Amino acid sequence: MTEAKSITANLTPLPDRVGVDGLEDKWRAVWDEQGTYKFNNTRDRKAVYSIDTPPPTVSGHLHVGHVFSYTHTDVIARFKRMQGYDVFYPMGWDDNGLPTERRVQNYYGVRVDTSLKYDPDFKPPFEGTDGKKIDAKDQVPCSRQNFIELCEKLTAEDEKLFEALWRKLGLSIDWSQTYHTIGEHPRRVAQKAFLRNLARGEAYQKDAPGLWDVTFQTAVAQAELESREYPGFYHKVAFRFEDGTPIYIETTRPELLAACGALIAHPDDDRYKKYFGQYVYSPLFKVKVPILAHPAAEMDKGAGIAMCCTFGDVTDVEWWRDLNLPTRPIIQRNGRIIASVPDWITDEGGKAIFEETEGKTTFSARKIIVDHLRESGDLDGEPTPTKRMTNFYEKGDKPLEIVTSRQWYLKNGGTDEKLNAELIERGRELKFHPDFMRVRYENWVHGLNGDWLISRQRFFGVPFPLWYPVREDGSADYDHPITPSEDRLPIDPTTDVPEGFDESQRDVPGGFTAEKDIMDTWATSSLTPQIVTRWEEPGEENQALFKATFPMDLRPQGQDIIRTWLFSSVDRAHLENKCLPWEHTTLSGWILDPDHKKMSKSKGNVVVPNKPIEQFGADAVRYWAAAARLGLDATYDEGQMKIGRRLAIKLLNATKFALAIGREDENHHVSSAADVVWNPADVTEPLDRAAMAKMALVVREATAALNAYEHSKALEAIENYFWQFCDDYIELVKNRAYGTADATGHVPSEAAVKSARTALGLGLDAFTRLLAPYLPYATEEVWSWMHAGSVHRAAWPTPDVYEAAAFKVAPELLTHAGEALAALRGIKSKAKVSMKTPILSVTLGVADDVRKSLSGALDDIAEAGRVVGKINFAALAAAAKAVKTTAEAAVDAAAAAKAETEAAVDVIVEESELGEPPAKKPRN
Repeated sequence: MTEAKSITANLTPLPDRVGVDGLEDKWRAVWDEQGTYKFNNTRDRKAVYSIDTPPPTVSGHLHVGHVFSYTHTDVIARFKRMQGYDVFYPMGWDDNGLPTERRVQNYYGVRVDTSLKYDPDFKPPFEGTDGKKIDAKDQVPCSRQNFIELCEKLTAEDEKLFEALWRKLGLSIDWSQTYHTIGEHPRRVAQKAFLRNLARGEAYQKDAPGLWDVTFQTAVAQAELESREYPGFYHKVAFRFEDGTPIYIETTRPELLAACGALIAHPDDDRYKKYFGQYVYSPLFKVKVPILAHPAAEMDKGAGIAMCCTFGDVTDVEWWRDLNLPTRPIIQRNGRIIASVPDWITDEGGKAIFEETEGKTTFSARKIIVDHLRESGDLDGEPTPTKRMTNFYEKGDKPLEIVTSRQWYLKNGGTDEKLNAELIERGRELKFHPDFMRVRYENWVHGLNGDWLISRQRFFGVPFPLWYPVREDGSADYDHPITPSEDRLPIDPTTDVPEGFDESQRDVPGGFTAEKDIMDTWATSSLTPQIVTRWEEPGEENQALFKATFPMDLRPQGQDIIRTWLFSSVDRAHLENKCLPWEHTTLSGWILDPDHKKMSKSKGNVVVPNKPIEQFGADAVRYWAAAARLGLDATYDEGQMKIGRRLAIKLLNATKFALAIGREDENHHVSSAADVVWNPADVTEPLDRAAMAKMALVVREATAALNAYEHSKALEAIENYFWQFCDDYIELVKNRAYGTADATGHVPSEAAVKSARTALGLGLDAFTRLLAPYLPYATEEVWSWMHAGSVHRAAWPTPDVYEAAAFKVAPELLTHAGEALAALRGIKSKAKVSMKTPILSVTLGVADDVRKSLSGALDDIAEAGRVVGKINFAALAAAAKAVKTTAEAAVDAAAAAKAETEAAVDVIVEESELGEPPAKKPRN
């Protein structure tokens, strides 16, 4: 027999009644008091498992989608802790972002006016507006600093609610390792990394056309785009040659006619080849523009020739850059037409028409231009409705415009082929779970067409640590930014002063001016691996922590932010640390509502997680989440939560039942403590050994699955065997475990009794540990009946203990014994008699390959089935064998399902004889 260690249990008095209600509060308090999940500051990198936990956006409420993905991470964290790792599992709050600003504006009814000074006595008009949107005209203006204080105040309150929910869900976070993306330390990290990017030439600024959201008044990066269908109209418009001959283009944006710099067609388009190099005049404004060729023109779209305006869309930017076209912007940052006639319009009639559009929205300007096109005869027919795919900011509700502005960029491979190839290679080094998500990363990097725009025109965020000299004429010298020394970080250039200057020199000739833009929220969030591991922070403790935790082991996140958070983190680590930020990444799918639509706040179909946790319990909600596979969407399913609750209750009841055997008083109470040794060598009965053999297989399978980050596969293996253990094994051996005489008066031997009790103890001890990552509350409760300390600090089970107890008995014996018991009980069900009715004789049809092994469990089968006579065996009937053939050939779905069920059974009843049912006891 294989040598294996015994398990010593310190059995405690058992509660009279068990249940899952109240376990969250009970054990959460114990975990906090005992520091169960605290990182122990292990300095050996090989002994540490570090997790780059997603910092949720603090903007109101969490929803069950968060519960879904964070549970997946917590299962792995708990598993690794039980494997002996010192798990570094921090939590952050992403309070630096546009959603926070919008929430503060609506919650307090305020807006920023940068001309106002800080008011220490400022009181907002509201303290919560129930989420109602307050129009800008009704918002009270306040200074930028007052607004930031309100952001900090509200996010602090939101974070308390978030933390309370995470604690109730049972996340094994080390709450002493909490950070804020707007906190002092993250600001220092983000500013330090930026200054180093700047020094190496990886960060740069330029005036360039870029995507702009007119609602939020900020630039938008490529990764934040969302393509949506948008209704519009095609207008067939005539440009004319010198002699008045028309050439028609089709456009959905006639309001941009004044911004036109050229007409573009494909170089292979035979319709327009003869016109390349010639000039035409724009309708209404009479501006002379060339007809040029470019391969990005689409021959099969519209008329096949298009006007290039600066700028209507990203293709216009490509044409403008490649063909060196003039820049003729007419749309301002506020989305309205500029307020003066541009100098390239010289025709008096054109000037008059443009004046009508000055200051108008693009919608109003379009109507004016179309009316004039009708009058001039340059509109061929009426506009025809169409729907086109248009770029939106992912949080916006109006199409983006393209405006020229000064912005900061960080290299990400969009303009550098060498860097692009390096980042592709980094993606191939990274272990994706599931692996098919890797292609999303590669497609994104291959498709980059520009560097990462990291500046934003907002207020609540990490400032760029920069100032600029002010020339004698009062203009800022943006080509020579003034940077602080790293030891001064973090700084706010709008309140701090650069070295060698004083406050009186701010915004005056010969002095300095602050960079007023802030960093994109992803520019900070992309550095979470460096933030939590204390990269470049002074002090031996911080340096030791960094060496022990970086590069990190795991980045869990949603599949929808591969292009933003995952890629940007890889880019930053590659540039700064010359390595990947982590070895593994796990990608969760989305939560769908019962109609299989993605849950989102905008759709109003979000479920707040407090409700299901209160209704079903945290373990039940975790079970639903953990049952879903990585990378795949899952439906919000309360039915699954009910199954999870039943599983937790069954673990409590089954464990209490097994631990009570031999310890109950006459009133079925277990009020005393006891120590017991579960020694694998004491498992001597074939059925007990089969149960242990199956346990060894399940432990091996679950361990392999969790090591491969397949938490749902591990749960399925554990759960399936748990129910078989309870429904079959416990039912088969419970009478022997009690040591009571069977229906024939036979009393089991002391060794047989001990074998059953040992197998029960070993099995339920293993199930408690196996289920601990999934059901932390129920497992902690039952563990406290068996052992001191926390199950979440206990060792993960290994197969050797159960293999030693199995002693070469095959696990299939348990399955066949369960089939035999089900067959015996089926006799009574069919006869509609009590399960206590004795069976006088029975012949079981048994497959030839299971007859020998089944013989070793006949006593347990007979006792559980109350067979008082002999159990005879016969060869499995021809009809049953035919069922297997039928199952293979069945076409009808219902017949196939029935056939498959029958074909899986290797034990059936051939004939039987029942005794008299037991007399019913009279009611009192």
